[in-house]
Amino acid sequence: MSAEHRPVLAAVWMIGAILSFSSMAIAGRALSDDLTSFEMMMYRSFIGLFIILIVGTIFGKFGEIRVDRLKLHGLRNLCHFTGQNLWFSALPLITLAQVFALEFTSPIWVVVFALLFAGEGLTRTRAMAVALGFIGALMVARPGVGGDPFGLALAALSAIAFAGSIVSTRLLTRTETTFGILFWLTVMQAAMGLITTGWDGHITWPSLTNWPWVVVIGCAGLLAHTCLTNALAIAPAIVVTPMDFLRLPAIAIIGAAFYAEPLNAWVLIGAGLIFLGNYANVWSETRRFRT
Repeated sequence: MSAEHRPVLAAVWMIGAILSFSSMAIAGRALSDDLTSFEMMMYRSFIGLFIILIVGTIFGKFGEIRVDRLKLHGLRNLCHFTGQNLWFSALPLITLAQVFALEFTSPIWVVVFALLFAGEGLTRTRAMAVALGFIGALMVARPGVGGDPFGLALAALSAIAFAGSIVSTRLLTRTETTFGILFWLTVMQAAMGLITTGWDGHITWPSLTNWPWVVVIGCAGLLAHTCLTNALAIAPAIVVTPMDFLRLPAIAIIGAAFYAEPLNAWVLIGAGLIFLGNYANVWSETRRFRT
């Protein structure tokens, strides 16, 4: 069946992605008092690498690993490592809904980067997407009244770093398989985590009660990106994008139920504007590609 004819299976994959991203947020907040974001990233990467090595051995995937684009892999993983650390650091400072809403501005920054560095034209739809994205982000943050300013800044900066990762990943997918990308992701980010965590000679070993959360972060991080990639492989982005935004109401409900976080209308409205900008841009680009 064509990609357009498999939306139900894509929805199943996206349910997995939503559960994985939400689990990672909950685990990251649970660990924030005992582990630094660098330590979380180090353990996450080593667990992911262990899983990748098992999968590669069982299914004979190691032949897919290439070494001719290591610079681009390095750039991609530096952006992702930076963004993920900022994301983990923002979790204990602001509501889960605010973290996720600001993360969704990443595609808007992709458009900005494409305009600035790739020489792409500014269409009316792209301009609208950028404008709606920034207005939505301001409604989520509401400077001065929207929450901890430092936490909001960390979440906003994480979106910019994630955008760099997205652009690099798009370039890598032209020649690399998903396994090859995930292999270098876990290897490089494990090294980055080890360096940033151990530079002072001290690495915190998780307590027995914290190890389940560490495992959740390691498995959920890898599973989330696998689910999202598989969904995009069997359904167009214009179908998958609205599904991905279901993460926001899901995490808002989790935040209200387990952390007594208010269901803030400004956050939901701002996220809605961010979604409209992203969706309009994806819809326009899909039509342009088909014609």
